[in-house]
Amino acid sequence: MATADGRVLRTLLRLLHGLHRSQNPQIHKDNLMSKGPTLHLEFERDIIEIQTQINKLLDLADRRGLDVTEEVEGLSRRLEHLKRETYQSLEPMQQVQVARHPRRPYMLDYVERMFTDWVELRGDRTFRDDEAIVGGWARLREHSVMVLGQQKGRDMKENLRRNFGMPHPEGYRKALRLMRQAEKFGRPVITFIDTPGAYPGVGSEERGIGEAIAFNLREMSRLRVPLVSVVIGEGMSGGALGIGVTDKILMLEHSIYSVISPEGCAAILWRSADHKEEAARALKLTAHDLLQMGVCDQVVPEPSGGAHSDWDEVARSLEEALYDTVKKLSELSSGQLIESRRSKYDSIGTWREA
Repeated sequence: MATADGRVLRTLLRLLHGLHRSQNPQIHKDNLMSKGPTLHLEFERDIIEIQTQINKLLDLADRRGLDVTEEVEGLSRRLEHLKRETYQSLEPMQQVQVARHPRRPYMLDYVERMFTDWVELRGDRTFRDDEAIVGGWARLREHSVMVLGQQKGRDMKENLRRNFGMPHPEGYRKALRLMRQAEKFGRPVITFIDTPGAYPGVGSEERGIGEAIAFNLREMSRLRVPLVSVVIGEGMSGGALGIGVTDKILMLEHSIYSVISPEGCAAILWRSADHKEEAARALKLTAHDLLQMGVCDQVVPEPSGGAHSDWDEVARSLEEALYDTVKKLSELSSGQLIESRRSKYDSIGTWREA
């Protein structure tokens, strides 16, 4: 028991004191993929057990010079099969857990792997720079694009600086400033959505968080350049929509997109978060649900163990999907883009005249 408690304590300390070695807000792959205590979800227990067996065999082979190739290959096959089987049959609430996984790649991790010539731009030119939203110029292969999105932190210090990925009004005003700059130069805009919601604090309300989001919805609907959004983790409520009115909406396989969190929904309908699993099913918040309903345009596959298991692989898949989408949208005129965009959102949902 003492050993288990020690492992838990070390894991918490790694989270609190940071997994990165420098002041760089990006988390390098070797920090997250290194050996040592790892975070895992309850339904991943069998996966972790097999991975632990493989690691023990490899350590034994290193120490004693044994040939364990056959055993490792057999366990590796079992591991891959179990990962596929597990992740293909996740319940909606389990999908929520994967979307929130603390080792899941964030926006800047994708920027590092997918884009070149990244130049960050800061500030809304009115109040201050909100680090919960990051944006700037970059190149997606031969396309010069404006990239922006919500950014969470990897440790407590960075999460406080980035407000846990919950933007203030100035974050959305910065985003709009950058999108208008992209429109001025005729460049596509790519947004990364990953937020538990806009920040609901007193200062945020005083500075007009509702107005800032609403203004973005209107202005994005009539920008005359290609707009593409991708939900990479959790996309909750107006905080996600504030940078999400785009020509095409892509979602990673285990990301979620909803008007409210399952816990919030359960608290309202049942006055208890104990019903969060039922709420998650009712909300239809998974990528495949939203694809069927016509909200999402494309589901980008993740590695068999989720995006947190292989950052490079999911980045390659997402880069390919974004490149194809931007290329096709760039062939349309500004008038065609606006007409198609408005038709897209007009067709979402159903209504009945009284």
